[in-house]
Amino acid sequence: MSLRILYSIGIYLASFILKLLALFNSKLKQGVEGRAETFDILRRSIKPEDKVLWFHCASLGEYEQGLPVFEALKANHTDHKIVLTFFSPSGYEVRKNTKRADVVVYLPMDTKANAKRFLDLLQPKLIVFVKYEIWPNFLLEIKKRQLKSVLISAVFREQQSFFNWYGGYMRSALFGFNHIFTQDEASKTLLQGIDYTAVSVSGDTRFDRVYSQLQRDNSVSFIEQFKNDQLCVVFGSTWPDDDKLFIDFINSDNSTTKYVIAPHNIKPTYMVSLKKQLKVKTMCYSELSKHEDLKDYKVFILDTIGYLSKVYSYADIAYVGGGAGSTGLHNILEPSVFGIPIIIGKNYEKFPEAKTLINLGGVISVASATAFSSTLRSLIKDESLRTQQGAIAKSFIEQNTGAVDCILDVLKN
Repeated sequence: MSLRILYSIGIYLASFILKLLALFNSKLKQGVEGRAETFDILRRSIKPEDKVLWFHCASLGEYEQGLPVFEALKANHTDHKIVLTFFSPSGYEVRKNTKRADVVVYLPMDTKANAKRFLDLLQPKLIVFVKYEIWPNFLLEIKKRQLKSVLISAVFREQQSFFNWYGGYMRSALFGFNHIFTQDEASKTLLQGIDYTAVSVSGDTRFDRVYSQLQRDNSVSFIEQFKNDQLCVVFGSTWPDDDKLFIDFINSDNSTTKYVIAPHNIKPTYMVSLKKQLKVKTMCYSELSKHEDLKDYKVFILDTIGYLSKVYSYADIAYVGGGAGSTGLHNILEPSVFGIPIIIGKNYEKFPEAKTLINLGGVISVASATAFSSTLRSLIKDESLRTQQGAIAKSFIEQNTGAVDCILDVLKN
């Protein structure tokens, strides 16, 4: 039995299991129900004469990473329809109404039949996948049809199946891409080792994405009122393990410093718990009213999504969550572009940009509430230290932009 047949059987089994698990999991249910509608949506939205660009991302993080490329391609192909696909509900649910695409759907499960049916409907002129998305049946069908396709912001490691004796089937899928743009030289070297030569080191498009934030309108009226020209610390994408580092500090702070907390989990039960732990005057976004005088509050809890990248522009200091526990460090590039010092938790080894910025002096890692308090107190007191560390962070972003131009230059040829 061929590896492709075994893989396809595995996909059918996975699809069946997902449908069973969806009975007990609301997130999985969203994905299963959404995928069931994909072909109907495409039939209604795409006409045979349409010229289509297809962008695919696993989830929200990959979408944000690919966004500067998507926007540039959309601007250069105004006569094309944009079809955006996600695999994960966490990406689809947040961006299903984005104006940057004409159609947003879930990617069907990776079967041969689905791949043929999907490509028959789209007939895409260009296909862009982001970072880790390698779906063999889709890619082999793309290769068979000789469609133009690229993988951007890719990162490869030698332990992956593509580069081992048992990975022949997955390795063949990589050749469905006409060109692969990697984030680093090591990934390029690995690809060349399996005779994949249509590869360029473009860098990470996330740098272009966050740098473009400086050209956007970052004003947020309620945060401006809340800050009231005082020093402001923004805690972004925090988890309960992060809360343990800073809650006591906030509660004991009698200064005029303001604090914005933007939790990763904004479920009402957690918001109630977080607010109960805070012994200072606290306002939640969900409680905003025209009659509230926001400048009188010490803490503002951002229990909504979509504002954090703008809110960082009001920060004098940022703490980025995820590193205090095991959930994974969140995006430290977003606050870096605004030239502010950044504090993170102790678990950052899997995040190269964090390791680099720590070595450069733009990010400080803390392992305990005591270390956090000492670090934050120093930054609050010393404006020159904040300026120095913030400049390092911003310079790091500026020095690593250019991935989008590299990708567009290759695609023009």
